[in-house]
Amino acid sequence: MTEFAAPRKTLGQNFLQDPNIIAKIVGSLSVQPSDIVLEIGPGRGALTELILPLAAHLHLVEFDRDLVEYWRARNNPRLTVHGVDVLKFDFATVLNQVDRKIKVIGNLPYNISSPVLFHLMPYADRIDSQIVMLQKEVVERMASKPGSKQYGRLSVMLQQRYHIELLFGVPPTAFFPAPKVDSAIARLTPLTEIAHPVSDHEDFTALVKQAFSMRRKTLRNNLKPMLSTSQIEAIDIDPSARSETLSVGQFAALANVYSSVKPNNS
Repeated sequence: MTEFAAPRKTLGQNFLQDPNIIAKIVGSLSVQPSDIVLEIGPGRGALTELILPLAAHLHLVEFDRDLVEYWRARNNPRLTVHGVDVLKFDFATVLNQVDRKIKVIGNLPYNISSPVLFHLMPYADRIDSQIVMLQKEVVERMASKPGSKQYGRLSVMLQQRYHIELLFGVPPTAFFPAPKVDSAIARLTPLTEIAHPVSDHEDFTALVKQAFSMRRKTLRNNLKPMLSTSQIEAIDIDPSARSETLSVGQFAALANVYSSVKPNNS
């Protein structure tokens, strides 16, 4: 039996141990024999061991050097291990090797969960679906609607590109060691037809970030460095509204205006 090192707080390690929850998570990915799966943070293999017999090939992205060595020692021809920080990992190294969309699954370290999701976004059109474990409060923010307290930058950025579902909650007792927060499983399905396209995604990112920089202030005040009151009004958006009341489509429209009028626009 393999002796694993104690979970490392510095890496945000909380390992799944509830077999019913584990099976439910893997079932949510609906792995088929022809699927290429990429797992972020396999840890000790709670999900990995169930996915490996099901998929055509499994890629693991793991930062813990001891665990990288453990998985490489398995010498399984259907298993590729990438020993790297996921935020520095170039997903194209996997995507360029395959002729189909891949499926992504991961128990994401909660301290970097949002950056990981943003890091995956540029590859959304080459991903079939993403099943991710996150802090429940983060999943609620991701799936929230305009007008709610949870609605914010994360909601807008992800909903512009994905259909988001909160599948089920996961209690702290399902982990070792038990985290101090409730967790949840989310499914992110990239939209095949984007309802609210943007002409420049960097501009969209910058505008949404600016719009939510101070939640109590109006659009007029928050977007002052980017758009004038008249430019906001020109697309039938009230400059005195607060950002949390705007739809994803309205943010896309604002970003497209900004892309057309920003300095040095060619």
